[in-house]
Amino acid sequence: MLLINNKEVEQLLDMRSCLEALEIGYDDLLKGDAVYRSRLDVWVPCERPDGYYRWGTMEGASRQLGVFAIRMKSDIIHWPDGITEEKYCIRPGTFCGLVLLFSVRNGEPLAIINDGILQHMRVGACAGLGAKYLSRSDASVVGIFGSGGMARSYLEAFNEVRKLERVKVYSPTKAHRFAYAEEMGEKLGLQVEAVDRPEAVVRGSHIVATCTDSTQVVFGEPEWLEEGAHITCVRACEIGPKVVQRCDLSIKLGRNTVDTMDEGMVRLHGNVGYIAGQPEERSGIPNPEVDNYRGGFFDYFMDLKAQKIPGRTSPRQVTFFINSGTQGLQFAVCAGRVYQLAKEKGVGREIPTEWFLQDIRD
Repeated sequence: MLLINNKEVEQLLDMRSCLEALEIGYDDLLKGDAVYRSRLDVWVPCERPDGYYRWGTMEGASRQLGVFAIRMKSDIIHWPDGITEEKYCIRPGTFCGLVLLFSVRNGEPLAIINDGILQHMRVGACAGLGAKYLSRSDASVVGIFGSGGMARSYLEAFNEVRKLERVKVYSPTKAHRFAYAEEMGEKLGLQVEAVDRPEAVVRGSHIVATCTDSTQVVFGEPEWLEEGAHITCVRACEIGPKVVQRCDLSIKLGRNTVDTMDEGMVRLHGNVGYIAGQPEERSGIPNPEVDNYRGGFFDYFMDLKAQKIPGRTSPRQVTFFINSGTQGLQFAVCAGRVYQLAKEKGVGREIPTEWFLQDIRD
């Protein structure tokens, strides 16, 4: 069994390989040879009065890759300004997220993988698939809201599926957006410009992506959009209702496998889960009013991939890709690919498989 850390994942998995692994997973899903469970959260009051403990899991399996994975994360969540969501494990700056990988062929535990790099890459790669299937083939100008890890992986994915020429980025913190522009411009060999107004991100952009940790709408003005633009997001609340109404075609990545809410379940931040605590504690959790993960205004990516529904039919259409759903499958195929590469290249720390086996039937 292998223990694989973030540095090793970064060494092994590039964006092209990540995109290829996801295409394998979705091909399996079309054939009925893949399965997934969407994210489920458990909320419990923690030691800080302005925060909450949140445990999140998601699962999936791919027959072609021969793997099952469960991704687990343990966070203390808080909202220092009521707008952005901050998280940590034990102390600010440290995080706990793990992917446990198993063989579906014989049940063998294969790997424990830190999820940090995988998380950013699989989300960014899915946004890249959305751009591949929905944006104009000549899309070359990208506008990015945000300057963190997701903003980096989204741009990398767009650069894989489209021939980019120019990028504009806006983040509320000036130093962050300038640092992003310098880093990503050098990394991708692109002209990346830090702009000082949200409107400047959208005007003239063929692809617009919101990649923030905001609990509020960050882009709500449809008049800023160019004809034929493609829009995508990270969080359920980032794109305003008027922008969504402007879109000619909206596609959501996947269905929520939790279609009905059991007693005691809640929907928070676009995800379903269970919550403990007293009423006054629960009331401290900001729950965004806008939730683009719900509603009947969109079709589904798998129907688009299967050609059951038309995609973009005109260069003038405005398209919206809702980057949510199938998370468990994404972790299975991306972690499965990392494991394959680690075995081929001798990367990762070997730990005894026997540690995870027992002779008592459970």
